[in-house]
Amino acid sequence: MAACIDSSRNHGAGAFCVDSCESQINTSLCKVIRFCRPSNVKPASCFSHSLQLERVEDHLWLKIREEALLDTDQEPILSEYYQTKILSHHSLESALANHLAEKLGSSSLSSDALFEVFVKALTEEDAHGIKRAILDDLKAWKESDPACLSYVHCFLNFKGFLACQAQRIAHKFWVQGRNVLAVILQSRVSEVFGVDIHPGARIGRGIVIDHATGVVIGETAVVGDNVTIFHSVTLGGTGKVVGGDRHPKIGDGVLVGAGTKVLGNIRVGDGAKIGAGSVVLKEVPSRATVVGNPDKMVRQSWQ
Repeated sequence: MAACIDSSRNHGAGAFCVDSCESQINTSLCKVIRFCRPSNVKPASCFSHSLQLERVEDHLWLKIREEALLDTDQEPILSEYYQTKILSHHSLESALANHLAEKLGSSSLSSDALFEVFVKALTEEDAHGIKRAILDDLKAWKESDPACLSYVHCFLNFKGFLACQAQRIAHKFWVQGRNVLAVILQSRVSEVFGVDIHPGARIGRGIVIDHATGVVIGETAVVGDNVTIFHSVTLGGTGKVVGGDRHPKIGDGVLVGAGTKVLGNIRVGDGAKIGAGSVVLKEVPSRATVVGNPDKMVRQSWQ
């Protein structure tokens, strides 16, 4: 049986159909296996990512759609909103591209043009890494943040999540040499979300930028996987180095407390925790806990 849903993108352009069958991941859900793209989106080439990633993505996207339908049942006033943002889209990539485009568009920067650029960046054959990161980010938020009501709640409302995904797209453009577009996106993200992440920064997977307001991450910064960063954090330079590699390197599984400033080309080791309001100017060992201004190590776990 097929269900047909009109696309709300670009003034109701096109429609798509979804055939369903029993999912190999969760028998309570149906797996999407065929789409007709909205008419304003050019057909994408076949994805080269693994079947496993496709299954995870399908499962999570169907879960988001299921949550959206439940929300509209509870709050019918939101039906049109959820239709536009979630239910009229055939994939997570399309919905994210649309949501970011509407957030970052302006009177002089067409949201329709941004949508085309974003959806292409998210569906090209080399987009495997970005898509995996998006999925891991959503799962990290849902698993670690008690304030995260659902996947769809994070997807639509958490500006830390949205700013991070916009930076992933901007970073792709930066690597491709499309620096002008990349820094324009950085500027719009800063204006809209209050988060300033340079497109040159390398950001891992499973990232939670909680509350997000006032977060600044410099050009040569590296953030590992499964990192949590709270509001008003700066991963910046000392001002003593002009150009070159001048920003922090954050390991996997690190927690950076609110208001923390980590300055200079220093490494924060895997599993480290930095207390709120700390100023960190020197290396932090793996699994260490540091607090204060200047920072002092108060504990180090060897497990």
